[in-house]
Amino acid sequence: MSRDAEKTPGDFKDGALGASDFVEKEHVEDKAVISDGEVEANHVEVSEAEARRILAKVDYRLVPMLALLYLVAFIDRSNIGNAKIAGLTEDLKMKGLQYNTAVTLFFVPYTLLEVPSNIVLKMMRPSRWIAILMFSWGLVMTLMGLVSSYGGLLAARWFLGVTESGFFPAATFLLTLWYRRYEVQRRMAVFYVAASLSGAFSGLLAFAIQKLDGRAGLSGWQWIFLIEGLIPVALALVIWKILPDSPETASFLKQEERDFLVRRLAEETGSGHGRVTNQDKINKKHIVAGLSDWKVWAAVVIFWGNTCGVYGFTATVPTVIADLGYSSANAQLMTIPIYVFATIITLIFAWWSDYKRTRSPFIIAGYCIASCGFIAQLAIPHPKYPGLTYGFLFPVAGGLYCPFISLVSWIANSLAPSSKRAVGMALLISVGNMGGIMGSNIYLAREKPKYRTGFGVSLAMCIAAIVMTFVLRWAYSRENAKRDQLLAEHTEEEIRAQYTEEQMLELGDRSPFWRYTL
Repeated sequence: MSRDAEKTPGDFKDGALGASDFVEKEHVEDKAVISDGEVEANHVEVSEAEARRILAKVDYRLVPMLALLYLVAFIDRSNIGNAKIAGLTEDLKMKGLQYNTAVTLFFVPYTLLEVPSNIVLKMMRPSRWIAILMFSWGLVMTLMGLVSSYGGLLAARWFLGVTESGFFPAATFLLTLWYRRYEVQRRMAVFYVAASLSGAFSGLLAFAIQKLDGRAGLSGWQWIFLIEGLIPVALALVIWKILPDSPETASFLKQEERDFLVRRLAEETGSGHGRVTNQDKINKKHIVAGLSDWKVWAAVVIFWGNTCGVYGFTATVPTVIADLGYSSANAQLMTIPIYVFATIITLIFAWWSDYKRTRSPFIIAGYCIASCGFIAQLAIPHPKYPGLTYGFLFPVAGGLYCPFISLVSWIANSLAPSSKRAVGMALLISVGNMGGIMGSNIYLAREKPKYRTGFGVSLAMCIAAIVMTFVLRWAYSRENAKRDQLLAEHTEEEIRAQYTEEQMLELGDRSPFWRYTL
């Protein structure tokens, strides 16, 4: 890379994308960058109706499939909360903080292996890697139903973290290979709401499976692990064949449809100028760039606002409800409306954010809603007013879930080329999930039914997330202004003259033509 290419990018920044999500009428030169760095020129005319039809084909093939897989993944990582009130802790003679330790242990390998997993993902077909992960975690979950000691449970939770670590960063990155920046969040939201729906499905499944207690000499909690572990094993046997990898290789699309998707993604810089690529081969330079971007690390703090609250909340909410005087079976069922509400709020925020072409205001709004819920939980004199306590669990769940997908989309919108994005997104999710370690240890059994530490720490993390969102928005806005000023002072041809086409693509989000989403 030339000397200019190394020193100039740091002075540039990106702004909001001005083009519409769908193309009304296009007749443009298609320059789809191919693997050897050459440019292939074609003329493509695509109407708005045709663009929508092509995207709908991708939607129906990709999004529901990923949503189903994430639903299964989240059920398997959080069903320990259902197993607890189905007799897990009593049968394994657990006491004190042992349950919290078992919940926490999952996150250690989970957070350490997400970045390596996405590096592997860039080196092989996503469908194959995701199928391998699913089969592995399903096997571990099934075997967890056979543990007979606390030590065995800890080992199983560790290996569950190992095998599940790569799925979420792989799935979210895969979506960014198909959709433009103001199309991806609504699709990612449909995929992500599987996490909030998992709470409802997990409670419903646990309620039904728990009735097998005593069958074949197994307890209800063992049946929960056994049955819910066999589902991903079965799915893994077919998913490697039907999950599409990228627009370039999609067999369910015609060649002209593949060309259209590749071209529109190549033009996605946010300024209407320049090009980016999703076909770069990952190397050390991309890994270092993804790991060293301070803005990704700032976003980690925002991520902690979600994971600290969500993982502690999902593992504890059945117990919180049971502590209000409800039976364990009814407590399982009463979690369902809470997660349905969170799902609705998450979808509304995602569509609205894409429509408004902005991310940070929706992140802030979500954490404000959650903060109100946590303040109410701290103020209500537990265990009095069980109905009021239960009611304020709704804004807690809704406010915690809805900003998360905006944040992941925000960072995905801000990283290029695709290899840097794969590493940066994995880093965000990896270190961000360390908040789950905190969240798993702040809802203390000795504090029930008030759980002041749990609600209080979660509130503090929400406030920290709000503050850091303002900081990150300021940084992105400042960089955008610098790059706008550069384009005001120089013509596009003068800027392009400093780089070769390959160098410009390698700059990615450091390109003077790149604009950041706010």
